[in-house]
Amino acid sequence: MKRDFAEWLLTFTDSIANYKYYIDFETIYKNAEIYKIELNMMNSLIGSENIEQDFENLVKKYPEVLKCVPTLLAVRQTEIIVLDDEGNKFEYNFNNMNYSVEQYTVFMRETGLFDLLEKHLINNLYDYVLGVESGLNSNARKNRGGHLMEDLVEKFIQRAGFEKDKTYFKEMYLQDIERRWKLDMSFISNKNQATKRFDFVIKTDKCIYGIETNFYASGGSKLNETARSYKMIAEEAKRVVGFEFVWFTDGMGWISARNNLRETFDNMEHIYNIADMKNGIMKEIFK
Repeated sequence: MKRDFAEWLLTFTDSIANYKYYIDFETIYKNAEIYKIELNMMNSLIGSENIEQDFENLVKKYPEVLKCVPTLLAVRQTEIIVLDDEGNKFEYNFNNMNYSVEQYTVFMRETGLFDLLEKHLINNLYDYVLGVESGLNSNARKNRGGHLMEDLVEKFIQRAGFEKDKTYFKEMYLQDIERRWKLDMSFISNKNQATKRFDFVIKTDKCIYGIETNFYASGGSKLNETARSYKMIAEEAKRVVGFEFVWFTDGMGWISARNNLRETFDNMEHIYNIADMKNGIMKEIFK
């Protein structure tokens, strides 16, 4: 039965964020624990009335305390490069001291870390780092979001009765499909000139299905390119005996790119959204 694009588009959802999407506390606690000892030693500088001398004494006795400094600045790297006002370049290593303790004192002063400690703007550096890590972790939402649709589709694949690494496979390249099931995928790979990887591949008694998944909460030029690209793959897949291409997508970003999506919808047999999965489409097509 021919589907109506406008009605189908109305079933798109605006979010697939789960409870773990916003903040990954497990990772935050894990990262904060890495330098807990060094942070507690650095706590001795909070409220110091002679902080530069106290810092130098602390580093001379416990040079490993420097390891926690990049984290205080929300930096993941153990080396930090800075230029001073005269254009001199410094490459500070916080795992292995490569300058005098006095030069590290300059770093602490100029970055404002001494002010943070000396003026008692915080009470505990470990708690402060938990806040830093929370900020850094929120920046990772885009990466987590990219996997949400993939994870959701996988759950529906499993509910449809498929078993990982037996009847369905994750992140499979064209050449792997060719070797495993002796299919000629050259029509899709442009005579082996292009490397294509599918998010999932499902094997049934009748067919091999290559699956792509994505979710777009907002619009942009990438959506138009994605629609055109998948339309082309679907057309190329028709020339491969025993293989079909399936696309699961969703998100309000498609509202602004509806024209390109409509064109792909009109020319592609297997394009579905989350509502389709909820209504059992996988059991209908993967037979």
